[in-house]
Amino acid sequence: MNDRIDDLLGKLDLSAKIKLISGSGVFRFAGDPSIGLAEMPVSDGPSGVRGEMWDERDPSVSLPSGTALAATWDRELLGEIGGLIAAEARRKDVYAVLGPTINLHRTPLGGRHFECFSEDPMLTGEMAAAYVRAVQAHGVSACPKHYVANDSETERFTADVIADDRTLRELYLYPFERSVQAGAWMVMAAYNSVNGTTMTEHPLLDEPLKGEWGFDGVVVSDWTAVRSTTGAAHGNDIAMPGPWELWGAALEEAVRKGEVPESAIDDKVRRILRFALRVGALDGTPQQVPAFGDEAAARLVREAAAKAMVLVANDGTLPLREPSRVALLGAAAAEPRFMGGGSATVIPAHTTSPVEGLSEVLPVVYTPGVHLTDHMIPVPMSLVTDPETGTPGLTLRYLDGDDVLATEHREAGSLMLFGNPNAMRAKAIELRGTLRADVAGEWRIGFAAVGTLRLEVDGETVLSDTVLPEGTDPVEMLLNPPQRFVTRTLAAGDELDVRIELIPAPGLPALGITYAVGRPRRADDEEFAAAVELARTCEVAVVVVGTTEQIESEGFDRKTLRLPGRQDDLVAAVAAVNPRTVVVVNSGAPVEMPWRDDVAAVLLTWFPGQEFGAALADVLTGAAEPGGRLPTTWPKLMSEVPVHNTQPAADNSLPYAEGIHIGYRAWLKSGVAPAYPFGHGLGYTTWELADLTVSGRTATVAVTNTGTRPGRQVVQAYLSRDDSTVDRPVRWLSAFATVDVDPGETRTVTIELPQRSFEHWTDAGWVVEPGVFTLHIGTSVTALPLTADLA
Repeated sequence: MNDRIDDLLGKLDLSAKIKLISGSGVFRFAGDPSIGLAEMPVSDGPSGVRGEMWDERDPSVSLPSGTALAATWDRELLGEIGGLIAAEARRKDVYAVLGPTINLHRTPLGGRHFECFSEDPMLTGEMAAAYVRAVQAHGVSACPKHYVANDSETERFTADVIADDRTLRELYLYPFERSVQAGAWMVMAAYNSVNGTTMTEHPLLDEPLKGEWGFDGVVVSDWTAVRSTTGAAHGNDIAMPGPWELWGAALEEAVRKGEVPESAIDDKVRRILRFALRVGALDGTPQQVPAFGDEAAARLVREAAAKAMVLVANDGTLPLREPSRVALLGAAAAEPRFMGGGSATVIPAHTTSPVEGLSEVLPVVYTPGVHLTDHMIPVPMSLVTDPETGTPGLTLRYLDGDDVLATEHREAGSLMLFGNPNAMRAKAIELRGTLRADVAGEWRIGFAAVGTLRLEVDGETVLSDTVLPEGTDPVEMLLNPPQRFVTRTLAAGDELDVRIELIPAPGLPALGITYAVGRPRRADDEEFAAAVELARTCEVAVVVVGTTEQIESEGFDRKTLRLPGRQDDLVAAVAAVNPRTVVVVNSGAPVEMPWRDDVAAVLLTWFPGQEFGAALADVLTGAAEPGGRLPTTWPKLMSEVPVHNTQPAADNSLPYAEGIHIGYRAWLKSGVAPAYPFGHGLGYTTWELADLTVSGRTATVAVTNTGTRPGRQVVQAYLSRDDSTVDRPVRWLSAFATVDVDPGETRTVTIELPQRSFEHWTDAGWVVEPGVFTLHIGTSVTALPLTADLA
């Protein structure tokens, strides 16, 4: 391979080489026909493979979020998910999937907490390694991100994380080290700085990444993270998106002046060519990937979502046994969050909500009880007709003055146009569709976008406004633009011809446009009272609570852990009239649950992907077990969270003053008990762990299912060290194993304890402190009945 790479490199002049180290488009790496190198599309991929553009005409499988996948603690399942990701990538002609996101849950307030696996470096590292191996086994590159310490969103482009070497090595770098050991072909460099240096120019890209760890793949910048021309002398290999002006003619001049050594450019190109050989972009024959049909993909996502759901409390009400009538409540039951916002966003071909899924198997009566937001929703396709085709959907036109550049039939009310070549050329964009009211009442009709907008109803201009971004983060601008609307009182069956015109803001392309509506709804107090009354008259009440895109997404951090709106009040009121109240929590990260001790059961579902409703039905009825265990600690109160600062100081510094004590480590150190500890989770059977034996670094334990139905257990191994001369956590995760056991059966589980879990980082490198460590075996960080001493 190296000889061929050197031969190809020798055929490129400086200008050609510099072209290759900058993208050729928003989501595309550059190629060079003279050496047979194809351009290489890439795609965001934390929760599904979107492709180069958001487009409902080319939908994607929507996978469970990072927290959900980590909650399975299941390496084999990640292997299957990796195969699905690779198949989706090949279907969309994508050479690299930009994921997994392996930053840590330093604080539950982190805006992309949902996208990351865990608060623990070892669990995160194991999930990352399984993901990387599985995707790349099919010739598609994974791209672990964001290297390194990009653990919150506030001022994420300029924040300067201040962390000592031990903290970086033992926590934040470890998942990347495991990814490299698993063979990662690409790593993404983060926006932030660490200890004063921006990550795309940081020495950490050389050591330990490319040096000690032997990473021979490509370092790609996060989008716009390359900040200087002379920074090309350092370890970042590709500047995205492209062509990136700082690395174009300016870089060629800097090389000719001797400000950047050409050897640095050559090293980058060698890595790109090696990457291209691995993914089949040099020989034109990407590896074939076994295709997933729609039904097979849906089955896998449904299984994964159920395995990820964590039953944190249950008085025996679950699983439900043929209830006569179920009150299904909560706005999130009908309009749940299948995925998190930002880079994790995809457009699935279909989804199943809790209302849809539970109605298939239970006698459900639904009302929301609360309204979570005043935001309008994208117009449902069942309510709008394309005036050009007469079919459900919208007409989208790209305009240059009176000239129509292109016309499209679209089947989504919210259209992401970022990277769309027609949108890049257009001076105006028009979206049109005939709205049909399906219920009588006051409707809101409007738009969401950034730029100068005009709303026309039945040929009359009823609203015009220049809408400016409300935030500074481009992702927020793209996915959560400001809304404007007018109201109309309509009878059922009334129709309105609605036309929206967008002129992009100066200096900005058309990022997106949404045809938005707000349906008539009952007054807040009336709706709340109706829900409580419904719960009083039903055998069981299931309340689905959750977050919104406005409080949990990429681009900003959370300010509170409280559920939005009156959801807490709804749960409390329902529990007061129905002792069999089950609460389903649809959030990507922890929320406060002040009612948790007053309800019959609490089930955490994370952002579970497109099969949410079907998987929830499986779990609530017992067709599937809630297989998840907490990958992150759930607090009682935000005020008790040990680490919660996400706001950099005036000088942009963000000190990681807690050092190695984050997550459950910080909780154990503080002595405060959380609501639910790391590793916790209940199933539908009972367990006994016994007969711990240890030989060298191998532990075995007998796991018995003492209940009446099959079950799945996650056996967890932690280490501790009494009288240590080193600052250590009270306990830390060393290893784990999952096991499926039939009722009455005993299985022997073997757990290999990695050497690294005994080591700590010093100026001299990795060191094992002489003396005795204690091994703890159990089912959470606080439920550890078995111990043994290890010398």
